Amino acid sequence: MAPTFKYAAMSRRAALSAAALASMAVLAGCSGGGAGTGEVAGDMAKGAAEGAKVTVVEYASVTCGHCALWNEEVWPEFKTKYVDNNKVRFVFREFPTPPQDIAVAGFLIARCAGPDKYFDVVHDIMASQKEWLAGVAPRTTLFRAGQAAGLSEQQINECIRDKAAIEAMEKRIQAGISAGVTGTPYFTVNGAKVADTSLSGLSEAIDAELAK
Repeated sequence: MAPTFKYAAMSRRAALSAAALASMAVLAGCSGGGAGTGEVAGDMAKGAAEGAKVTVVEYASVTCGHCALWNEEVWPEFKTKYVDNNKVRFVFREFPTPPQDIAVAGFLIARCAGPDKYFDVVHDIMASQKEWLAGVAPRTTLFRAGQAAGLSEQQINECIRDKAAIEAMEKRIQAGISAGVTGTPYFTVNGAKVADTSLSGLSEAIDAELAK
């Protein structure tokens, strides 16, 4: 898990929203509960179109160490095996974990970068967790990821203070909480939780659905 930092440039509303969300659920960093099956407004997706035979949903946080590890070690091969060839629809859902203020800011920046660059920003921020542990300020890496996606410093500052965007994120997180998700990373295949999130574990569940 990443250490706790305060994101000084974040709006007071965003910080309060993150704290409120934290109090609504026990976000145990990397654990899980249940999850719904249908897609929700604001889902970010890759691969096959909505309505695909197999849909894989990941609830994750840019500040979750286990999410970053999965992203580094499993995602590349998973993406090649199932996403790039449109065998499955991969849906990513934001579920900020401590420190929530940084996670919320990171997701807001990723969304401001646009759908075509969203995953690149998320991946960049996850990868930067190692820098946080080495003492690099999260603000530095968040702004770097946003700027690499084409956002100016002014646009990033406006992005993380966007009231409507923060409220929309609150609704998405509430949907996850209502579905029973209590931590990250959390995966479902066609609505069924997959406990083994290794490539082999996910493949077993996915291939069984593809064979139906």
